[in-house]
Amino acid sequence: MVFEGSSAAISHTGKVRSNNQDSGYSGANLFVVADGMGGHAGGDVASTLAVTRIEPLDQAYTSTDDAQASLQAAATTAAADLVRASKERPELAGLGTTLSAIIMVDDYAVIGHIGDSRIYLYRDDALTQITTDHTFVQRLVDSGRITLEEARYHPRRSVLMRVLSDMDIAPDLDMFVMPTQPGDRWLLCSDGLSGVVDDPPIAKAMALGLAPGRTADILLKQALDGGAPDNVTLVIVDVGGAHPLSSGTGTVVGAASNPADLPVPAPRASLTGWLHPARQAANEPSHFEPDSDYFEEIIEEDRRRARRRRMAWLFALFLAVVALVGAGFLAYNWTQTRYFVGADEDSVVIYRGVQQSLGPISLSTEVHDTNILLADLPSYQRAAVERTINARSLSDATAITERLRASALPAIPEPEFTPDADPTPTPTPTATTEAPTP
Repeated sequence: MVFEGSSAAISHTGKVRSNNQDSGYSGANLFVVADGMGGHAGGDVASTLAVTRIEPLDQAYTSTDDAQASLQAAATTAAADLVRASKERPELAGLGTTLSAIIMVDDYAVIGHIGDSRIYLYRDDALTQITTDHTFVQRLVDSGRITLEEARYHPRRSVLMRVLSDMDIAPDLDMFVMPTQPGDRWLLCSDGLSGVVDDPPIAKAMALGLAPGRTADILLKQALDGGAPDNVTLVIVDVGGAHPLSSGTGTVVGAASNPADLPVPAPRASLTGWLHPARQAANEPSHFEPDSDYFEEIIEEDRRRARRRRMAWLFALFLAVVALVGAGFLAYNWTQTRYFVGADEDSVVIYRGVQQSLGPISLSTEVHDTNILLADLPSYQRAAVERTINARSLSDATAITERLRASALPAIPEPEFTPDADPTPTPTPTATTEAPTP
């Protein structure tokens, strides 16, 4: 049975790279994206060989098992082609490619995937990433060592752990089958799109319901607006959509669309590399497949980077604490050059500092108790002292207290009072002259 739906494929060199190492295919039942790597020409060759080997699978299948077997066999043959190409042309040593493919069989999607290109499904207003990136940072995410946001900007985010390459004639593809239904919209893309455009804008473009070709143009523009540092390739497939399927052969885009134009560089001395002894140096690829022992070295490098990051944070924290303490010390020293006149419980006092406290720490200390009683001051002066009077210096504060002393009322001693004494005054005896008796 032939798949009923509509699709579109598009590929762009991007704004940085000089050539397109991606390839893509959109046919009647088969949809493929391959992102090549391996130098100026190696990436072109790798993605072209992969798509060329996969393209004959665009046919009707009686079962999903047959489609899976055919896809795995084609990927293995493509890997053998890469090995042969690197032997025949040593300057291409180290070439490889990602591969993400869908074969539609009745109401099912047969999926094969290796590398960091992606397959998304837009269904019921939700975008879901179907494939898992075979990258170093994805392993770090899976192990809980970093977050998805940290993975997006990790310096090793382009290191691939699994890929179709000239180093493995038995590629380990993720193979699985998913049921699909009318209204589903599938997106296959290279990391030139997924590495630049976040999922929400992709979902928004997919939700517009425009034809696959128009939707592909919108997504490509988003990648270009984001800088497009890598090649951008995407294929959009609508299941049972209203958009008619174009007749004729499938659409090939990217490097595979012009295989005769692939550059064939003259043999040249290759730099000896840690990962590939004869790897092409020109136009360094965006990602590569490491040797088996490279993962442990990358893990150790990540640990060293984490330690350096922690040390940097600790040093920054130390500097911040020193700056804070220094600023506090300078501020405290400044407060100790200030004076004010205030009051304690009953008298006028000269203080050094300011009229604030930091929690339990007072920023003022008593310098001199003038022994001027608050009760002896006129009411308006007593109120001013209780509110505190700022002074420019100690001599200024002393002058203020002298003025207060001059205006203080003189002390009036209280009369003595004895509670047991008779309050009735005793009359003073007077001298009398007794008259003589007649």
